[in-house]
Amino acid sequence: MAQHDDHDHDGHDHAGHDHAGHGHSHGHSHGHGGHSHSHGSTSETRTAIAALITLAFMVVEVIGGILSGSLALIADAAHMATDAVSLALAWWAFRQIRRPASARMSFGHHRMPVLVAFGNAVALILLTAWIAVEAIERFRNPVEIQWETMGGVALAGLLANIAAFLVLSTGDKNLNIRGALLHVASDMLGSVAAIAAALVIYFTGWTPIDPLLSLLVGFLLLRATLSLMRDSSHILLQGAPEGREGPAISDDLKTALPSVADVHHVHTWALSEERLHATLHVVPATDADGYETVRAVKARLKETFGITHTTVEIERAGDCADEASSTDDCGASPAGPAKVAAHADHDHHHEHEQDHAGHGHAAGHAHA
Repeated sequence: MAQHDDHDHDGHDHAGHDHAGHGHSHGHSHGHGGHSHSHGSTSETRTAIAALITLAFMVVEVIGGILSGSLALIADAAHMATDAVSLALAWWAFRQIRRPASARMSFGHHRMPVLVAFGNAVALILLTAWIAVEAIERFRNPVEIQWETMGGVALAGLLANIAAFLVLSTGDKNLNIRGALLHVASDMLGSVAAIAAALVIYFTGWTPIDPLLSLLVGFLLLRATLSLMRDSSHILLQGAPEGREGPAISDDLKTALPSVADVHHVHTWALSEERLHATLHVVPATDADGYETVRAVKARLKETFGITHTTVEIERAGDCADEASSTDDCGASPAGPAKVAAHADHDHHHEHEQDHAGHGHAAGHAHA
């Protein structure tokens, strides 16, 4: 039984091997959509500008927080410090996307922004926990707060956060940008909380409002942070993209394509938010051409589901190469399936003979 992997290589595709000694052919279809780098470059520039703005005003808030004794201001300064690091990481992640794929990193570095987004979510949760601990301590042991310094610095920080937020909010909203926006949004709310606390202290002298508003800001952001963590971890764990689960794809192909008799063993995942992959087994209808069926399946997946990187295995009815695996459900008896692969982007053919220990066979690669 032949084994094959689904690799995404920049600049070329791989397809079927016809092994005479084994009586079956198999192939891979790895289509590359026309991914523009303009979005990545724009996002990279936006994160760099936002990082510089955040870094500049972070220094102001750190000094102001220490001088005023305000936890809300110190918490906001801490947020800005983590923002500067997070935005720098987001900028670095966008740069990594441009690195070409290699033999060791055959999918390239397209998942790096997702990994950074997950790290940002973890950092925000830890920061929220730290603020909660500090707030509880302030409730137990109140300190004198200089509301003038607190309010003035918080206002300056708010203006900086608004500027950074506007820079980041223009354009696409991928997970990496969402993580950066959450950090900046947390700072905006923190600055608003610090200003509100300064006004309450000025008019009433009630200092517990400072840690109370800090807790409120933390809990408001927690839900959005958990959402970011859930979405990024779903991609990292190779979960099926929403609306592209196996049953939905199987039903659509069998309904829309007359050349498809059966579809099973469907797996879909996202390398990144923009690069969707799928592998599936297809049984063509009687007298249907295998290569044309693969082309039709690939075109349907691209047009209907936005999946541009696909591996299709063509099988005879009742024959499934993977049915012996306990994790696979092909619903077929073991036999040597006929597998064909086609590629949508290029037409060229390579033939070479390989002599493997004990038997010889010719392998032909068909790239369509």
